[in-house]
Amino acid sequence: MGKEDVLPPAIFLMGPTASGKTDMAVELVQRLPLEIISVDSALVYRHMNIGTAKPDAETLRIAPHHLIDVIEPTKAYSAAQFRTDALKLMADISARGKVPLLTGGTMLYFKALREGLSDLPSAHPVLRAEIEAWGREAGWPALHAELARLDPQTAARLAPTDAQRIQRALEVIRLTGEPYSVQIKRRQEEAFPYRVLPIAIVPGDRAVLHRRIAERFVGMLRKGLIEEVLWLRTRYALGPQLPSMRCVGYRQVWQYLEGELPLSELPARGIYATRQLAKRQLTWLRAMSDAVVFDCFDPTLATRLDQAINRFLE
Repeated sequence: MGKEDVLPPAIFLMGPTASGKTDMAVELVQRLPLEIISVDSALVYRHMNIGTAKPDAETLRIAPHHLIDVIEPTKAYSAAQFRTDALKLMADISARGKVPLLTGGTMLYFKALREGLSDLPSAHPVLRAEIEAWGREAGWPALHAELARLDPQTAARLAPTDAQRIQRALEVIRLTGEPYSVQIKRRQEEAFPYRVLPIAIVPGDRAVLHRRIAERFVGMLRKGLIEEVLWLRTRYALGPQLPSMRCVGYRQVWQYLEGELPLSELPARGIYATRQLAKRQLTWLRAMSDAVVFDCFDPTLATRLDQAINRFLE
């Protein structure tokens, strides 16, 4: 049994906007021992309901979602904060004997959760050339001695002639001001402590997704998206620079209310922005080499997901 086999399970249900992720997650939790964590940078905001397609009260009663309505629209919510909150929730869910089902379309949050955030700096050509010149002049054992002074833990595991690794360790120390060993340890501590089934539901027919996006945004306007933004502006000290008001849909309504966008152009502008968001989400998903991909419009999708999840949990 490998190390990963003993880790608790978690499921990622990812897809572009309007692909039906929420409906599918709600179906799954009614049949399987799952608990939903929202992975959505817009759903975290309180009182932003229409433009975020937030699940209604009845849906949340049937299938509670964590990380919905956690901050005011005047606040910011980072990927680092999401990772902290999600890991705590996942531990609680696992302790209750259930499996975390993380669903949403904020791909940066999925990446931060799984890979951590303490990335080492990339190579710095000028600094690297300086260290290499220093090594040629003084000899790599001399640079190893300098590394032992700055970072004895890293130096202890490197040979005095290991030019490549000595150079990289010194480069990172110069760039960050921290010992290389400290940063490596931080990355190891941030390792994702779950075995994951990454599911991507994507459109087999992009035209169908585009039609759904258009219908949904027009439906949001009919439900009162403009009135929602007007109400938010009376309750909070909002501005167009805030992350909440940069969300797709809200940004376009804000522009309309400021006289920067005619009402006649609002639907088309919102639909276009939503399509661009879906395009970016699909680009992220294509880059996930281990994702298990399903057609979000497959009429047998629920059955196929049940089967895939049950196999994963066996």
